[in-house]
Amino acid sequence: MHDTATMLIELGAIILVLGLLGRLAGRVGFSPIPLYLLVGLAFGHGGILALQASEEFIAVGAEIGVILLLLMLGLEYSASELVTNLRTQYPSGAVDFVLNAVPGAVAALILGWGPVAAVALAGVTWISSSGVIAKVLGDLRRLGNRETPVVLGVLVIEDLAMAVYLPILIAVLAGAGLAGGSVTLLIALGTVGAVLYLALRHGRLISRAVSSDNAEMLLLVVLGLTLLVAGVAQELQVSAAVGAFLVGIALSGEVAEGASNLLTPLRDLFAAVFFVFFGLSTDPSDIPPVLVPALLLAIVTASTKIATGWYAARRAGIKGAGRWRAGGTLVARGEFSVVIAGLAVGVEPRIGPLATAYVLILVVVGPLTARWTEPLARKVTGRPETPVEPGRAAPEPVKV
Repeated sequence: MHDTATMLIELGAIILVLGLLGRLAGRVGFSPIPLYLLVGLAFGHGGILALQASEEFIAVGAEIGVILLLLMLGLEYSASELVTNLRTQYPSGAVDFVLNAVPGAVAALILGWGPVAAVALAGVTWISSSGVIAKVLGDLRRLGNRETPVVLGVLVIEDLAMAVYLPILIAVLAGAGLAGGSVTLLIALGTVGAVLYLALRHGRLISRAVSSDNAEMLLLVVLGLTLLVAGVAQELQVSAAVGAFLVGIALSGEVAEGASNLLTPLRDLFAAVFFVFFGLSTDPSDIPPVLVPALLLAIVTASTKIATGWYAARRAGIKGAGRWRAGGTLVARGEFSVVIAGLAVGVEPRIGPLATAYVLILVVVGPLTARWTEPLARKVTGRPETPVEPGRAAPEPVKV
């Protein structure tokens, strides 16, 4: 009874503080994500007041937060749109990989950590945070902007690339031979391919089976299906987040719209819990020794992500300010970087603190670059704000 009471008190206090901080951030027009992280640091190991009873519950909530963030991202796309994006934006995905994975690999080799750590740190610096960026796009009311499909296209390619990269990384870390690594990779690719095939060929049937006029039933079925597929994907080493994303892709039409409306409040709650948990799992005393290399790596890869977004928007025909907004939005790293670092610490323990400091820097800087890259670029170039294209109304703000 005492442990239950303590857990309820801790959870109530954290959620109340998050709500107050979210209101404060909304009033000043600032993303609440950095504030959520600071709350986690303050109440984590080595912080001002370490939590005890509620930490396990928060860990589960954080996992659900990532799953819901990726599910909601998948609901924005149909399977046909996904295939079209892959066909048209694969050059941007290749540029993204080269510009952002190479700095991480080079840094690991310079630090003398060896080729295995280089493969892991390349993933840490390569993958933007779909969860953070999805939240930032909502906070800044940019879901209707012309450059947002370009940003989501880059994220989609990265998320699907994780279905290939993570099995390879796990095999490399385990020292598996070519045969073992190939089997793991084939399972991952088969799983992704099967889900995409079902979404393309039988997406309407899936949506019809899930559909319900009762909001409660729709919520239970969609949430249950998402958690089930995410768990199976995790067992197959495809990643629970990728599994949730693929569920979102498979649902379409009124079902996707209805599920999105019902799940948005849950997503925001559990997303906040995810960012708090990330801070909770970080000991502030581990950060100072690796702060300088992490800061240098963050500066380099923030610049390369902005270049990636600018290039992708340019290829899509976006002009002027939209290119800079796309670049600034892609800077944040988060959940996948943390997962990759967690897998690699058994081989190279020093990669954990470095990746933690690196992600903390960019998860704080990311919302700032998303907001300020375009205005700063306009001041430097002396160009006025890009007007709305003729014949196209300005995008309506999206209430999130």
